[in-house]
Amino acid sequence: MILPALPDPHAIAVLVLTAVALILFSQKKIPLETSSLIVLLILTVGFELFPYQTGGERFNSVNFFSGFGNEALIAVCSLMIAGQGILRTGSLDPVGRMLARLWKKSPSLSFLLTLLLGAFISAFINNVPVVVLLLPVLISVSLRTGSPASSVLMPMGFSTLVGGTATTIGTSTNLLVVAVASDMGLRRIEMFDFVLPAVIVGSISILYLWQIAPRLIPKIEITLTDGSARIFTAHLEVTENSPLVGNPLSKAIELTDNAMEVSSIERGEGKPIYLHPGVILQTGDHLVINDTPDQLKEFEKVLQGTLFPVGSKVPVDSEAGLEAADQQIAEIVIFQGSPLKGTTLKEYHFAERTGMTTLAIHRSGKKLKRYLDKISDIKLKQGDILLVQGPRDKVAELKKNTKVLVLDSTMDLPYSQKVRQAMGIMLGIILTAAFGILPIAISAPCGALLMILTGCMTWRDATRALNVQVVLIVVTSLALGKAMLITGGADFLGKLFVSVSGDAPAALVLSGLMLLMAIFTNIISNNATAVIGTPIALSIAQQLNLEPEPFVLAVLFGANMSFATPMAYKTNLLVMNAGEYSFSDFLRVGTPLVVIMWVTLSIVLPVLYL
Repeated sequence: MILPALPDPHAIAVLVLTAVALILFSQKKIPLETSSLIVLLILTVGFELFPYQTGGERFNSVNFFSGFGNEALIAVCSLMIAGQGILRTGSLDPVGRMLARLWKKSPSLSFLLTLLLGAFISAFINNVPVVVLLLPVLISVSLRTGSPASSVLMPMGFSTLVGGTATTIGTSTNLLVVAVASDMGLRRIEMFDFVLPAVIVGSISILYLWQIAPRLIPKIEITLTDGSARIFTAHLEVTENSPLVGNPLSKAIELTDNAMEVSSIERGEGKPIYLHPGVILQTGDHLVINDTPDQLKEFEKVLQGTLFPVGSKVPVDSEAGLEAADQQIAEIVIFQGSPLKGTTLKEYHFAERTGMTTLAIHRSGKKLKRYLDKISDIKLKQGDILLVQGPRDKVAELKKNTKVLVLDSTMDLPYSQKVRQAMGIMLGIILTAAFGILPIAISAPCGALLMILTGCMTWRDATRALNVQVVLIVVTSLALGKAMLITGGADFLGKLFVSVSGDAPAALVLSGLMLLMAIFTNIISNNATAVIGTPIALSIAQQLNLEPEPFVLAVLFGANMSFATPMAYKTNLLVMNAGEYSFSDFLRVGTPLVVIMWVTLSIVLPVLYL
């Protein structure tokens, strides 16, 4: 084995800094964004103080900041914003409801469908909102069926990662690999160019997640806590457009998957009628229900009714502000010394003073019957909790009000009337990029802007969708990749890898590279692994006089194998928190999946590309 000659001092310094960066990125005590900025500034200051000549000219160290304008980063950020639009409008909620219904009929097939849907959606949308959607659905199903949620949450999270490998926009990792390879002269890899190997390995992986992974996960008794788990008494008015008109009460209960419990029915204010599953509902009927805030709003959406207090003299489309776009639900508690204690909402003129509509009331140990107790006429007691709805700015004003205490369980309401626009915009982003009409770095920002202009989300939502950690790790990784490339560091690592491989077949070299990337991605950032690994892959292909594309794909797939540790990918942390998994649980379930994907792709990629 003949080792390559050492590169120049600048290349050695860059390689050392890269090793330091990998160590810093894996440290839990130091925020990833802090580590990224430290590495980026060391790199730029170092090249400024110790100039480097390339092509007969001094390299401008400011160029290391060009990653902030890199097309991959622009696409990643824009897709984050567009994905937030999908989440904010509740566009994926029908998928969750459908899965919940199917689960009762066939848990096994429903679990498989959940894995397949999670993988498919994640091929086109950032997997974070997909996981956020499916987590409560699976937890709710586990509660109803008595099955352990821990056996399905981790496989579901992994399925979204598997699906993200199928297209260039599936993950930020894919976008970065494609962009870096293109910058280095490789033919631009299009959206579906590697969908065949992704589908092959994805099918085997989903089968493992469906049949084997749940058996490897220990049964964990999840402590399900919810800051908004209090039961409120409220009512739902049957409107003209509701599917309930002319149908029996049993139909309403069926539409909510038997989750809604009706304690009484009013036909006219204060006029209860006989409660029976066969009673035919009419426009204006009030269903008196007791449930949690999110369930109350879910019933309102599914049954197309109106949720607001009986007897309120405040029109819900004016003072109450329920027509405002930026709606929130909040819980406020009546405490000792509050002027609301001992009075009623009507006497206090609560709606007129606050611009909020009171939807329901929770009184510990008592379920209020609406035909006997109207919210507006109830004498409020210390400890009563009111569920109110109104514009975000009104909720913010309420938090500053010293007369009531707003609890931390405030939640945003989705812009459900914008579902079609949001889905249409996301479909437009995908199709224009898929057919080559616009590159993803242009179609994604256009789609993000349309999400805002059409009211699917606000600028506040857009800024919350952006992740500083992702931005800085991407920029720093791009800078390190550029430094390794211009100094010859990547070429040195490529030669070293080939020398260590000896006379091994190209397929074995490719497999070794992919395994190395899989190990790195579970220790450090997947984006850092992708950007640093891509120049090395191109150098290896050059040393072997082979087409570079399969080696670039080996980096892409290897960097996406973020299954073995919880810190390997942000959705792993979400799943870990919800399922109360330990580090060893990820090793136990994720490591076999890494091996399965690595072995399968080590066979598939050489057959298809070498």
